[in-house]
Amino acid sequence: MEECDAIVVGSGPNGLAAAVVLARAGLSVRVYERANTIGGGARTEELTIPGVLHDVGSAVHPQALTSGFFRAFELEKRVKFVVPEISYAHPLDDGRSGIAWRDLDRTADGLGVDGAAWKRLLGPLVDRADEVAQFAGSQVLQLPRHPLTLAMLGLRILEQGSRGWGLRFRGDVAPALMTGLAAHAIGPMPSLATAAAGLVLATAGHARGWPIPIGGSQSIIDSLAADLRANGGEIITGTEVVSIAELPKATVVLFDVTPRALARIVGDRLPDGYRRSLDRFRYGNAIAKVDFALSAPVPWTDSRLAEAATLHVGGTRAEMAASEADVAAGHHPQDPYVLVSQPTPFDPSRAPDGTHVLWAYTHVPRGSAQDRTEAITAKIERYAPGFRDTIVASASRTALEMEQSNPNYIGGDISGGEVTIAQLLARPVLSATPWRTAARGIYLCSSSTPPGPAVHGLAGYYAAMTALRDEFGVTRRPYLGLQ
Repeated sequence: MEECDAIVVGSGPNGLAAAVVLARAGLSVRVYERANTIGGGARTEELTIPGVLHDVGSAVHPQALTSGFFRAFELEKRVKFVVPEISYAHPLDDGRSGIAWRDLDRTADGLGVDGAAWKRLLGPLVDRADEVAQFAGSQVLQLPRHPLTLAMLGLRILEQGSRGWGLRFRGDVAPALMTGLAAHAIGPMPSLATAAAGLVLATAGHARGWPIPIGGSQSIIDSLAADLRANGGEIITGTEVVSIAELPKATVVLFDVTPRALARIVGDRLPDGYRRSLDRFRYGNAIAKVDFALSAPVPWTDSRLAEAATLHVGGTRAEMAASEADVAAGHHPQDPYVLVSQPTPFDPSRAPDGTHVLWAYTHVPRGSAQDRTEAITAKIERYAPGFRDTIVASASRTALEMEQSNPNYIGGDISGGEVTIAQLLARPVLSATPWRTAARGIYLCSSSTPPGPAVHGLAGYYAAMTALRDEFGVTRRPYLGLQ
């Protein structure tokens, strides 16, 4: 095949973001994708019964409205989003729930004795939400643009990431709300990394909300692919790249893969010391996922939960901490934390009339082969009696099956590597430009590089801009908005 300026291996959100930036800079770009469909962890497919669309990976996108790349790309003008009034919710026993509205004051009013404490914790961050988002999506080893905001966030991370995490609160609802957020990072709690994840997600929830794309996550992918093709880019699916030697000649090659795959594909073109660094990169624990087709909405005991697209079904703070500790110890929790998304009340296009979609996963040890359908069903049933009776069909994927469907999910790790403070700084190596590898013209642009997991496109954007500076002398970001 004829040579080109740039090749991208992998068509996840980061790979396509990198390809878009390179194509907008006037380069000839070709993307290779192992699967027959593009999107990686942001695909939407029929997984249960015909006509019912399920998000294969990510379902709700807090960074779709805050990512610097997506804002420059004008994603909101290309994809229709619904932003629920309730960003996320957390059921508890006895019909009680924590409800996180986009409106911070309304949320605080519903938290009773802890309302003022919740507002003091998050209010200063919500007031500076754009600055928090910039820091969360920033290149790691650089001077902070907003040091006061960083200090405010850092002090709160220290509080919620330590054994003093409960000193601020007196009830059990507000702590559960915050812990359900922190559990997104899949790690023992409290810890600095999980606290950081929780606070950033909470800030987005009260500032811009947690949007869901109409038609599923594939809508985001399709918008990136359409822009790439409109600017001369090419996408080749159903082609696995086993060795870099298989690729046609190109000035730069960007890999939307894990460090383990990078070392295998590039081989001895990487210096031994750099390869040893890649080998030391640690992968985190995993998820087991179940998609449900339902005959009716979930019959939550608290009817307000029907208005939430995202729910953290984990019980109290203590129950969630115990569950995550079990996973960290290599066990399958008897009382697991379950992350739930119910998109069809907001996007009925996902399923025929009368049918509903439910997306759910729980945390498991990396490499688990255990089907967690019953554990997830039982946990939802605890807060929605009669849920079992609404199930028409389900499709389960164990952690191992998650990796089989997407090799970037090592052992079922959907985060591209363990989420710890150390590995957020050295991801996968400690460098001001971690997207640049030790081999000329080869770059890493996956979520195994800063700023880490989530659908934001920023890892691809930073890798592409680094390649443009290094190899083509381009220092200004190309225009990325609608043409």
